[in-house]
Amino acid sequence: MLHVSQPTVTRTRARLEKQGLVEYSASPNLAKLGYKIMAVVFGKRDFEKHPEDVFQKAKSFVERHPNMVFASDGSGLDHDRITISIHKSYSDYSIFMQEMRAEVRDIMSLESFLIDLTTENVLRTFSLKQLADDLKSQNSSHEHVTKKREGLNTKACA
Repeated sequence: MLHVSQPTVTRTRARLEKQGLVEYSASPNLAKLGYKIMAVVFGKRDFEKHPEDVFQKAKSFVERHPNMVFASDGSGLDHDRITISIHKSYSDYSIFMQEMRAEVRDIMSLESFLIDLTTENVLRTFSLKQLADDLKSQNSSHEHVTKKREGLNTKACA
């Protein structure tokens, strides 16, 4: 229980949304929606051959492929790019990779890691629920500590 009025909650939510701190999305069960493969694709850009900025080209590719749920630069495993995409079949994934390779043929090398979303070996489906639960738990702990401190301050003042 937050012990604040509904208008206060609405104003706070609106402020957080305006600041871009809160966004809304669902975390569906991808396998139940017919997706069979999650692909994590690592890329390594050849900066010597292609020092120019290719951000707009990459952004255009991402916008044309709504099945790409994440794309960014980064660092690790001897790569500097990563994408995560979901696919309904291996042939869907194969076409996607052919398009991606054609787009970045001379710019970067690509390697992928495929995840079978239909296997019983998936220990946790793709979801942000656990993170939300953890944040709620942290918030509750923080509120408990704050209330405890306020109680101690009240006693000290008495």
